[in-house]
Amino acid sequence: MENENCLNKVMFDVTKVGNILQLIIISLCMFLVPLTVPAMLDAVFGAESVIANNSQFVVGAIVNTAIIVAALNVKGWKNIVGLVTLPSISALTSGLVLNISSIFTVYMIPAIWIGNFAIIYALKYLYVNRKVNYVVSVSIGILAKVAIIFVGFNILTMLVSMPAPVQTVLSTAMGVNQLITALIGSVIGYITVQLFYNNKQNN
Repeated sequence: MENENCLNKVMFDVTKVGNILQLIIISLCMFLVPLTVPAMLDAVFGAESVIANNSQFVVGAIVNTAIIVAALNVKGWKNIVGLVTLPSISALTSGLVLNISSIFTVYMIPAIWIGNFAIIYALKYLYVNRKVNYVVSVSIGILAKVAIIFVGFNILTMLVSMPAPVQTVLSTAMGVNQLITALIGSVIGYITVQLFYNNKQNN
């Protein structure tokens, strides 16, 4: 029961309306960012710019920030399961997932979902519920997420034949990129929750 109940624990209590609002905001962020940010970066900086060519880092950092905020202050397993599915669905819908490797990324969706859930569960159980140090808790969550996604990718390469360039792109996207964006998101997400919710509590 403790494992299930920890998904209902949050850092800061909010009203029922506040809970609905934060859920809507996080959901919109997770869905709209993969859908719109790459095109926006292309339009603003140019399709050949360094920023546009590395839009996955911008998108990943924002999405991971939303995941961290959800882990710290969204309650209920249904809400959490719904949130972890949104980014990959949005990315596939937009047709902008890693450009040439979209078709292979479809097979990675279950691993991505499980990986996103893993980091949320680790923070819920260790940091919010058990009061373990945040750095330790989020490090365990990030390692679990990256490991799950990267193992999923390696299983995919054993089952599906893909062109070498695509495999190289996916290998980086499902390994190093996941680690970097999760680390960035863990910092921004924690600061966001502390600033926003602490301010709310004090007013």
